[in-house]
Amino acid sequence: MTTGPGSKKTAQSPTPKKSAVTVKWARRLEVGREVLRNPLTVIGLTIIFLFLMMAVFAPLLAEPNQPDPYQSPRDWSNIDSPPGVAGHVLGTDSTGGDVLYGIIWGSRLSLQLSVTVVLFTLVFGTMVGSIAAMRGGRIDNLLMRIVDVFLSIPELIFALAIAAVLGPSFSNIILALAAVFWVKYARIIRGEIIKVKQADYVAAARVVGDSSWNIYRKDVLPNAATPLIVQATLDMGNVVLIGATLSFIGLAQAGLTEWGALVSAGQSGLLAGEWWVSTFAGLAIVLWALAFNLVGDGLRDVLDPKTEGR
Repeated sequence: MTTGPGSKKTAQSPTPKKSAVTVKWARRLEVGREVLRNPLTVIGLTIIFLFLMMAVFAPLLAEPNQPDPYQSPRDWSNIDSPPGVAGHVLGTDSTGGDVLYGIIWGSRLSLQLSVTVVLFTLVFGTMVGSIAAMRGGRIDNLLMRIVDVFLSIPELIFALAIAAVLGPSFSNIILALAAVFWVKYARIIRGEIIKVKQADYVAAARVVGDSSWNIYRKDVLPNAATPLIVQATLDMGNVVLIGATLSFIGLAQAGLTEWGALVSAGQSGLLAGEWWVSTFAGLAIVLWALAFNLVGDGLRDVLDPKTEGR
């Protein structure tokens, strides 16, 4: 554009386009801000953070000379002592075991149980559900009938049967819960993929000649994974609840410092007024499950379009 004498020539530089990575991170920050606007979700995140710090620094917080959840130190001179006696902040159980020691090490075992079970079931269930939805036909029918068989049995009863067959062991509890929880992820991801496959952008990807793997990896799975994130968060609490139930009835190895085992150990003292063992361990289980349920509900409110504005 020509300008008159004395006027300055101005050139407008083109506005840079945002990259796909920038857009993704902006969306993630937006989701994070929306989640943190819910006070109940913030409470849940705070509780989870405290348990996480307890689990990470368990060897420093517990007895420094006995940093092992399988070798709880015993104070035989202070059996069934109430909180605050002889340096035991939360008291001791019927074998002289420190309750605070059990709560601290129980947080690490609960974290190990939750992460291991949820990670395995998420990956395996997603794989089975994705194969069923992407292949369809007989493979879909076969895999979904297997899923239906697993879903027809209550989770607790199924996990109890598997753990009883395998024998009392913490690792066997992990295997039992993993065998139970994967079917939910398979059914969820199958239903989401079937819906996403009907979208216009998936049809456009097929038209331009993208392979089935690229379509699944770039277009289908990222847009179908939101319910899996919510379900995995909720299961972080549910796994500990069922795992504590299995420990409570004696399916964890003897001497294991775990919340469910602590509740079981303190049960006999409730009638005698020795309330602290079961109460503090049960409170830890409730807070753990409540925290992840609060966070899961907050994520669902933000990520699920059906609950937008609720």
